[in-house]
Amino acid sequence: MSPEPFSPPIQPTPSEAEQRAAVLTEILGCIESGERIMLPDWDRSVPVQAEDYALLNVGLEPNRFGGWVGPFRYQFEGEDDLLHLMICRRDGGSLTPMEAQTVVSWLLAGVPSGLYWVKPATRSQHFYVGHDVLPGSLIV
Repeated sequence: MSPEPFSPPIQPTPSEAEQRAAVLTEILGCIESGERIMLPDWDRSVPVQAEDYALLNVGLEPNRFGGWVGPFRYQFEGEDDLLHLMICRRDGGSLTPMEAQTVVSWLLAGVPSGLYWVKPATRSQHFYVGHDVLPGSLIV
């Protein structure tokens, strides 16, 4: 099996960088106040992106814990003491763990990569990090 090709760092636009800051500031506020970081309510008016992959349809609508950068969409949610980060492509196509890692490196700037882990899939990649790690290391 050959290694995955190198994925260059993403180049966010100013509005994508602002959205990242807003999302992460919201998450840090929730962690501080003990509020659960929830997925958005399903908006039935938003067209379904993938009939066969339910998670690709989560967070298509604008919400306080998700956003877009380049060809990627990201969505956070809290799971007990873990923060779950889902990354997929805008077009619903396949996504390698290496491609998703470029998004995670940008989103979780300052968090040592050894403190989050991946659950790979084919059309979405899932990362997990402890809530308590973010306030002391995340660079917003």
